[in-house]
Amino acid sequence: MSVNPNETVSRVEFIRAASRRWPVHGWMGLALVAVFWPLDWLAPGQRTFWAFFPLWLGFIFTVDALVVARKGTSLFFRSRGKFAGLFLVSVFYWWLFEALNGRAHNWQYIGAGGLDLLGYVGISSLNFSIVIPAVFEASELASTFHFIRNVRPGLVIRGNRRTSLTFFLAGWAMLALLLAWPKYFFPFLWLSLFFIQEPVNIWLGNRTLANWTGKGDWRPVYSLWIGVLMTGFFWEMWNFFSWPKWLYSVPGVDFLHIFEMPLLGYGGYMPFALELFAFYHLVVGLLREKRAAYVELEPGNGQDDE
Repeated sequence: MSVNPNETVSRVEFIRAASRRWPVHGWMGLALVAVFWPLDWLAPGQRTFWAFFPLWLGFIFTVDALVVARKGTSLFFRSRGKFAGLFLVSVFYWWLFEALNGRAHNWQYIGAGGLDLLGYVGISSLNFSIVIPAVFEASELASTFHFIRNVRPGLVIRGNRRTSLTFFLAGWAMLALLLAWPKYFFPFLWLSLFFIQEPVNIWLGNRTLANWTGKGDWRPVYSLWIGVLMTGFFWEMWNFFSWPKWLYSVPGVDFLHIFEMPLLGYGGYMPFALELFAFYHLVVGLLREKRAAYVELEPGNGQDDE
């Protein structure tokens, strides 16, 4: 019996299309979440030491698969190497926040005893590695939502010399105030670094959010904000019954908690997402990828968000 070559090609294309609609790593992500979510909440002992990373890897793979299903491409599909690089960059950046929190004391970890210094640094670094990939995945997903695509142009903020210098000086002033009087200026923990990094990226010719806001296009910013709030919800929810876990101490706003986080504290996630975007592009810019467009926050051809 002869086989029609065109029919064979059609079958291959169908299989490839189907795999992109819900790729294999999406099923892996769902499986990781299904296994490690209950373990992280119910297993005895210090289960979050070993459950946190696979649980969040499951989140990252699942959201990446959703992005593939909605627009046909994703961080994982575009480059495995750059995808892994997100985890490496994330480790260094969150350790910087841990250093700043050593002064601000806005959060603390409980139940994390019993490890030597090397073990603590190793496990912490592994768990810190999920921050940037999780936020960028959720932000790419948000960029496919119908209401994001339809946002009209708004306020124009250009990356000109005057604006970038103002941002830069303001960022250093905020950082100085945070370090000098953390009890009163702790919100600058989530603002200062963006105001410092964004002008540096502009001056170095790296990719910046000013590439869009200079034209009044705030859709990438909104995508980052929605993405980080979605991620933050899962961070706080999964942390609630974890052990070890983190607790917050936020002067003046320590009320109306959603999980362990005060309601107003969720506002800190929004500038945090901008800081992550700026830091990532500062790093890749130093690696000579000045206009790296790996992270796609421009609204694509996603389906409606209904």
